[in-house]
Amino acid sequence: MPAVLQVQDLVKSYGQGDAGFTALAGVSLAIEAGESVAIVGKSGSGKSTLMHLLALLDAPTSGAVALHGAPTASMSARELNRVRNASFGFVFQQFYLTANQTVLENVVLPLKIAGVGAAERKRRGLAVLERLELAEKAHSKAVDLSGGQKQRVAIARAVVNDPAVIFADEPTGNLDSATGTVVQDILFELNRQRGITLVVVTHDADLAGRCDRRVQLHDGRIVETPARTVPGPAPDGVEAAPEGGAALGVTGGVR
Repeated sequence: MPAVLQVQDLVKSYGQGDAGFTALAGVSLAIEAGESVAIVGKSGSGKSTLMHLLALLDAPTSGAVALHGAPTASMSARELNRVRNASFGFVFQQFYLTANQTVLENVVLPLKIAGVGAAERKRRGLAVLERLELAEKAHSKAVDLSGGQKQRVAIARAVVNDPAVIFADEPTGNLDSATGTVVQDILFELNRQRGITLVVVTHDADLAGRCDRRVQLHDGRIVETPARTVPGPAPDGVEAAPEGGAALGVTGGVR
């Protein structure tokens, strides 16, 4: 089976000439289905850039990205939107809820985008809120929730479409330690009991330590990741990544 996500020789540059900089400098990585991976590093190391490329939210300057073995470079904008909505869930530090909509309305947004009917949206939205112990808040406005409740609503929205991958960018960054632990527990329960692949960008050492694997970036390069067998063969247009997922030695860095 191919990796759920695989990237090869990713380079992402911004600007030109003296104003230009390279955010990623030749990153290769394979993430297997059901794995939990923490992407760590100092600010400016390229963590969020890598997550955005893995999540098909941005395109690399060069290099290849494959989802379930299929190269994504030739996908149209409409196809990319469909794939993101069907395959990915997103949890961010800032929650990104619509404050004056109800919890249920926020949760079912991915289903609405996918064209799911109103009755089915409601059924599935209420079911996921029940699993996350938020059913009693279904008709409350998002603005009236605590920070921890807002993050749980964001997680509910992320999983309502039964995604293959959850991307979580600093998911505990705005929470106190006790609430952050609850949010971590929910994410890892989804990962280990439902087999959802979890990709986390974090500065939180405790959160990173709970993941199966830690990928550390420095100046746009992978500098540390435990050895791991990368699935193969690679799909057309994507060369096989070396064991451990890191391909180093490409010039460039982050200013």
